[in-house]
Amino acid sequence: MENLTSQPADISGLGPDISFVIAAYNAGDTIEAAIQSALDQQGVTLEVIVVDDRSSDETIQLVETIAATDPRVRLLTLEQNLGPGGARNAGIETAAGRWIAVLDSDDVIRSERAACMMCRAEAANATIAVDNLDVAYMDGRQMETMFPEEFLEERPVLTLEDFISSNILFRSTFNFGYMKPMFRRDFLDNEGLRFREDIRIGEDYILLASALAAGGLCVIEPKPGYVYNIREGSISRVLEIHHVEGMMRADQEFLSHYALLPAAMDAQQARSRSLRLAHNFLTLVEDIKRRSIIGALKTTIRDPAVLGHLRMPIAVRLKRLRDAMFAPAANTGVKRQIS
Repeated sequence: MENLTSQPADISGLGPDISFVIAAYNAGDTIEAAIQSALDQQGVTLEVIVVDDRSSDETIQLVETIAATDPRVRLLTLEQNLGPGGARNAGIETAAGRWIAVLDSDDVIRSERAACMMCRAEAANATIAVDNLDVAYMDGRQMETMFPEEFLEERPVLTLEDFISSNILFRSTFNFGYMKPMFRRDFLDNEGLRFREDIRIGEDYILLASALAAGGLCVIEPKPGYVYNIREGSISRVLEIHHVEGMMRADQEFLSHYALLPAAMDAQQARSRSLRLAHNFLTLVEDIKRRSIIGALKTTIRDPAVLGHLRMPIAVRLKRLRDAMFAPAANTGVKRQIS
């Protein structure tokens, strides 16, 4: 890693309230808006750490220009591409804030978001805070709020059971996995929690699940403060078997590390079944593409439930599965490429 381009803005030695960590990979079209939305936060002291994950576009130059005029912005450039988990971890290690907030390089946040989340969390002595999201479509469709505010007002705390239950594939339901958490830094350090660097899909899910399993209290701010941008024509993520295998491996290690209460374990078992079904379905799709009759028979014998997913065209089922893993259910575009 190279040196940071500037020093933290705080000179008291106490550190800012919040460190925003932005992992950036070829984010030249969006990085300025993301940084500015963090800098515009009201009622908190802050720093913005941009971690460039070996971009080949103008991302570094744009961040350097901003950092030259605002000492709250720092740039960290990586010597090799680490993916979103590794890049965020690098930012967390250098962060000085009491709270850590992750911001994707193609999203923005509203100016009151950080103060609202921090006040709600500290009033409840919580170690984690999440909030509602607005989904903004770049193709002209009207912005949508992901969760009705009254729905979240009835759930002031996010439990592990509810979080896992909302992250079961093939189930048409709300998904708390799209919420972008703020973590208290000392809690992450004390529990040894960081993003997994060996997977590039699902690293957000497993970190928050682990934080909840470790006893972290997570409050929910019902008002949307995070704007999740969907850009038509962005580079598609291709769902591959090894992505599902990575999530299955992460879930297995999660279960080996934490003892879950019965309700959370029931939810986890349902999630595990859905991941196995997704894996077998993708295997069956590959068998069909290769015209491997023997392979298809073996797959269906191993898991007859995959046949139920052939009742609709494969392309439609694959799209629904991709949407469940990568983007809000209402989305018809693609969120972002894997760095």
